[in-house]
Amino acid sequence: MADITRRAGWRHLRSAPTAHIRHQRGGRLAHDGAGVSFWFRPRSAALSEVPVDDRELSVAFHARTADFQDVSVQSTVTYRIGDPETAAARLDFSIDPDTGAWRGTPLEQIATLLTETAQQHALDVLARTPLAQALVDGVAAVRERIRDGLAAEPRLPATGIEVVAVRVVAIRPEPEVERALRTPAREQIQQEADRATYERRAVAVERERTIAENELASKIELARQEERLVEQRGTNARREAEESAAADAVRAEAEAVRKVRLARAEAEAAREVGEARAEAQTAWLRAHAAADPAVLHALALTRAAEQLPRIEHLTLSPDVLTGLLAKLGGGNGGGTGA
Repeated sequence: MADITRRAGWRHLRSAPTAHIRHQRGGRLAHDGAGVSFWFRPRSAALSEVPVDDRELSVAFHARTADFQDVSVQSTVTYRIGDPETAAARLDFSIDPDTGAWRGTPLEQIATLLTETAQQHALDVLARTPLAQALVDGVAAVRERIRDGLAAEPRLPATGIEVVAVRVVAIRPEPEVERALRTPAREQIQQEADRATYERRAVAVERERTIAENELASKIELARQEERLVEQRGTNARREAEESAAADAVRAEAEAVRKVRLARAEAEAAREVGEARAEAQTAWLRAHAAADPAVLHALALTRAAEQLPRIEHLTLSPDVLTGLLAKLGGGNGGGTGA
């Protein structure tokens, strides 16, 4: 919408770059172009504003396929007004000189023209297409048919309208039919999911079996290794016992040899000691045989005295002394008389 300001009986119009303004004064064209700005008198001015930018028009309608199934079509038509002068002459794009608003509804007229034309060509295509094919290939077919139909429509260039692009968003059946069509696909997807689950479980079971077999093989190999270890330990123990027995035998033999040698040495020493004692005893007897008996008696008493306990004090009474003297005297007399 144009921006119009008032100033003492004059009006000032300022348009956007995407709006084409036509100003006629007294039946003659005074201003013509996009993005213009000028002063004018409202009583003598005839103004029209034609948008020249690209506009999107959503087109949604219902159709029936060849097998009598209702479908809904959602599409978008992009258009622009390529000839503003022709459009202003064919459609009412006049604006109020005080407010800048359109006096008519030109864009609604264009939307009706495009919608009816697009719907006509889409219905023609879908009426000859079964539902299954329409759901699979219908989007491309409907898009091409609408585009070709709009390009061949004579009213569009006669109105200054250019179709830029056509897009078909979706073709959908009725909810009940859509659910019925989804059921086989869902069942197939579920079957695929179940098959994948079963395969995954089978793979898991196979892996568990492989793991169990590997564990069993490991245990068997470990048992074999333990058996070898026990045999090796027994062999080592037997060798150790044999070596220990051999060492003990060597030590026993050495000890026996040592004891024999020691016994022989002791016997030899005892023999030599006995011989020495015998020689000493013989010499002693020879010495005593040649000695005086009195001397021998004295030695015997000395030896006997050595064996007696020590006497610190000896008390002799007169009676004992008299008796001893008498014995000594008698003994001397007997010796003298001999």
